Amino acid sequence: MAENVIQRQSAVIRILAKVLSYVFHPLFIPTYIFLWMVKRFPYEFIGLEGHELTLREIGVFMTTAFFPAFTVFLLWKLGFAKSMHLRNQKERIIPYIATMIFYWWMWYLSRNFTDQASALKFFYFGIFLATVPGLILNNFVKISMHAMGVGGALAGVILTYLLYQNNYGLDITVITLIAGIVCSARMALSEHSLFEINLGLVIGILCQFIGYWVMM
Repeated sequence: MAENVIQRQSAVIRILAKVLSYVFHPLFIPTYIFLWMVKRFPYEFIGLEGHELTLREIGVFMTTAFFPAFTVFLLWKLGFAKSMHLRNQKERIIPYIATMIFYWWMWYLSRNFTDQASALKFFYFGIFLATVPGLILNNFVKISMHAMGVGGALAGVILTYLLYQNNYGLDITVITLIAGIVCSARMALSEHSLFEINLGLVIGILCQFIGYWVMM
């Protein structure tokens, strides 16, 4: 009986880990950060109201999430990937390049936007930068994209508060917990080693700091 209980607990943990992996997929992080900034710093989006703000949100989602995901879908359907999960390093090369292009385009557009938070300029630049070492290191190790995503989000939130001289400790606590839970979920699913998780976190965080230093 004890063995059955342990198996059920293990199954529940894996289901929760999968749900968390989907909800906090790295492709969704840019959209989440955009929505968070709209909520926390509405005065930075004074030129965007109602329909225009909705269109901008859709644009961010399409550019940073839908198009990269659609690229993976096409690779899967064309037989270049065994699944959309991209479980081996070779399958990740083209998606990395595609994501790099879309993230660069998002950053390029954001440079000229005067109706949204200026912090988005360094954040978009940071996530674009992260795809470069991600692609290079992918040749040697299966670096965790999820860890890169939540690491970038954590650094992005902290740097945004530094930029605007605000202090929402609860937000930083929440994003820190999310980062830890997501990384633990990837470990629970045996998708990555501890080294691959830590490497992803370091790359995501470091690239945000570089983005902040360059753009701000």
